[in-house]
Amino acid sequence: MMTTQKFDVLIIGSGLAGMTLALHLAEHHEVGLITKRDLLEGSSSYAQGGIAAVLDTGDSVAQHINDTLIAGAGLCNEDTTRFIVENSKDAIDWLVDLGVPFTKDDSHQTGFHLTREGGHSHRRIIHAADATGAAVTSTLGQKIKAHPRITVLEHYIALDLITGKKLGIDENRCYGAYALDKEQDEVITIAANHTILASGGAGKVYLYTTNPDTATGDGIAMGWRAGCRVGNMEFIQFHPTCLYHPHSKSFLISEAVRGEGGILRLPDGTRFMPQHDERAELAPRDVVARAIDFEMKKHGLDCVYLDISYKPASFIQEHFPNIYAHCLELGIDITQEPIPVVPAAHYTCGGLVTDLKGRTDVEGLYAVGEVACTGLHGANRLASNSLLECMVIGKAAAADILAARSNEQPTIPDWDDSRVTDPDEEVVISHNWDELRRAMWDYVGIVRTNKRLERALHRINLLSEEINEYYSHFHVSNDLIELRNLVQTAELIVRSALLRKESRGLHFSRDYPQTDASCSDTILTPTI
Repeated sequence: MMTTQKFDVLIIGSGLAGMTLALHLAEHHEVGLITKRDLLEGSSSYAQGGIAAVLDTGDSVAQHINDTLIAGAGLCNEDTTRFIVENSKDAIDWLVDLGVPFTKDDSHQTGFHLTREGGHSHRRIIHAADATGAAVTSTLGQKIKAHPRITVLEHYIALDLITGKKLGIDENRCYGAYALDKEQDEVITIAANHTILASGGAGKVYLYTTNPDTATGDGIAMGWRAGCRVGNMEFIQFHPTCLYHPHSKSFLISEAVRGEGGILRLPDGTRFMPQHDERAELAPRDVVARAIDFEMKKHGLDCVYLDISYKPASFIQEHFPNIYAHCLELGIDITQEPIPVVPAAHYTCGGLVTDLKGRTDVEGLYAVGEVACTGLHGANRLASNSLLECMVIGKAAAADILAARSNEQPTIPDWDDSRVTDPDEEVVISHNWDELRRAMWDYVGIVRTNKRLERALHRINLLSEEINEYYSHFHVSNDLIELRNLVQTAELIVRSALLRKESRGLHFSRDYPQTDASCSDTILTPTI
């Protein structure tokens, strides 16, 4: 028996963007929030470094904007950047009022400890030790679970958005989504006047990533299928320093380690970053990631080393307690020895094209956070700007929804799986998943060529045909839904990369090593 649920607002995703929206909307609307795993399982919870904001009187909005524009390699939207940075202090004040336990520093004028990260000209990163994301989402999660007008549907995964086109209505509008209740193995219909994609990025499209397993490009793929444009999908940020250890999966070594003086070294102890950039370890992430990639290939290395062991042990344990404890469990004492690190896919700078209120090309459909492309990040995200974007655009989207009139909901049919059967060989899904991620890592990584990109696109097209056929004949499952979305997102990344005939920010092409004097966004428009 199919079931239907109805909310004023449906939020797909439970990271900081989704939580921000839920809390801003729930005083006036019934909110449904669906999440693929537990409420706190998402990329926001894994964010270590902190949130960039203009809090120090020695800092300024103009300087934060300038740092963002420099990191974005000429492709940031200045109006977007100004709007988000100007609202940064209000966003932090909101979190403080909610009780987020940021690290204190009584000697500082703000009362909080501010750190500095690569690409920033000032100390402006407010943080909760080295586990900021967990502190923020844990605090907000408690508020959400206690709120009577927020219904949290854990262990649900959205299949597709319900649009006018799918219902045979001549209206470019979203009316909710179909979602799989994973515990009951049942597809339900969720109707809503407003739907928000806050489902995060697509790091799992790559073999090595700092992202959790939930980061499978779901919102980007669903929005594209619904008729939304995507922008700048070629710009995938590779975090320079992911822990390299066979027993630790995708553990991030925070940007703040370099911000507090960490030095990148070769196995023989040689420091190499000053030869690549005058900013050395404090250069933006794209520069550092390419430098590490270059040194690893040049010397045939499996990893390089990040060394902060020359600092006092008490300083390291105070500032990086979680990194210290995790490494120690693996036999690495970072107060005595350097940390083995490699680059890994970390952040999707592009996404569904939105305005400053989070609105997409489809009426009633919003996208907020990593799933969206507001123009803030340009060709390379400045460290710790992402959580800030979640809150500022989330609040703006909530205000737009609260000011909007309710629309009459059409009759929405149940999900029809009467003509499909149970899958006979689920190994097809796991094999295709592995093949896709290896192809993306090998051909669409930190350094690219046209030949590699074309090779990747050929494989993606073959996988897409096979997966779509599988999708149309068998009952849906979590893995099949994610794989379908990953393949779609991978195609958008490669198509965007092929269109950019230059090297800029996170997109470095050996065929086009120069940066053009003029620059423009890469926009793809679906044909539906």
